[in-house]
Amino acid sequence: MEESPFREPVLDAKSELIDFQWKLGMAVSSDSCRSLKYPYVAVMLKVADQSGQVNSKSIEMTIPQFQTE
Repeated sequence: MEESPFREPVLDAKSELIDFQWKLGMAVSSDSCRSLKYPYVAVMLKVADQSGQVNSKSIEMTIPQFQTE
C-alpha cells in the first residue's frame, strides 16, 4: 500500500489560504512516482497561519492518487 502524500494537515480552522496553483504534467523521471510516462498532478499552496507567517506546501501525485485522496 502506498503512503498518502498528505502526511499532515495543510490547513486548519485558523489558517488562511493565500494562493493555490496546480498543473497537470507528464512525468519522465521522479523520485516519488513509480509510474513514469503517466500524467501527474502538482498542487502548490501558500497558507498563512494565525501570526501571518506564510508557508508553502507542494504535493505531486499520479492521477489515480489524486482521484482517491
